[in-house]
Amino acid sequence: MGNFQNNIAIITGASHPSDIGTAICRKLAADGVNIFFTHWHANPEWIDEFKNEILSMGVSSEEMTIDLSDRQAAKTILHTVVEKLGIPSILVNNAAHSTQDGYLLLDAQTLDEHYAVNMRSTFLLCVEFARLFQNSNLQSGRIINMTSGQDLGPMVGELAYVSTKGAISAFTRSLAQELAPFDITVNAVNPGPTDSTWMNDEIRNYLLPKFPMGRIGTPDDVARMISFLASDEAKWITGQILHSEGGFLRG
Repeated sequence: MGNFQNNIAIITGASHPSDIGTAICRKLAADGVNIFFTHWHANPEWIDEFKNEILSMGVSSEEMTIDLSDRQAAKTILHTVVEKLGIPSILVNNAAHSTQDGYLLLDAQTLDEHYAVNMRSTFLLCVEFARLFQNSNLQSGRIINMTSGQDLGPMVGELAYVSTKGAISAFTRSLAQELAPFDITVNAVNPGPTDSTWMNDEIRNYLLPKFPMGRIGTPDDVARMISFLASDEAKWITGQILHSEGGFLRG
């Protein structure tokens, strides 16, 4: 699909065998990209196994346990990536914080906890990545953020999540304009409801009729879209929010 040779990607939120971040790491590694992934509250034994799995694909791999709510997380991640692998050309802001709230439960602490991970860490990783890239000899860069379709319909009972993730769309569009002169594309992906670590059978049975293709989206579906946006084939796409959700019907 594109020339990935010697590229280095940062993927946040690869903490479980079945999550989206893990699928993205696998797909980009299969494409020939060197992988740096972050995780939080993950099983250490599985992290070692997963890192070795990535290494077995013939690319380099490093990982880091980090709390993205830390104010210095973005700088710490970029510094570590450069030290261990080199200057990255791909950033995938996949990690997210989500709890159930709604208007009866929403308070300042809940908002702050969502803001710290969903907005602040994403935004600071983007700009730290861009500053580092601008001063490098790399030819083109890719920033890919994750949204959840907040602009397409309501998500009742998730006010903190929907508001903080929704801000990513506005940030993505404006940052894309600033970074276009440096050949850095900035896009966001809404994968729709994805059967990863948060679904149970009750949720699956409720959602399945809303997918006209007859199945619920998988982490591998997301990973394929990320792979495309990270490739040379997508070098003319920037400032876009791509809704890759299999025709999911809301309402």
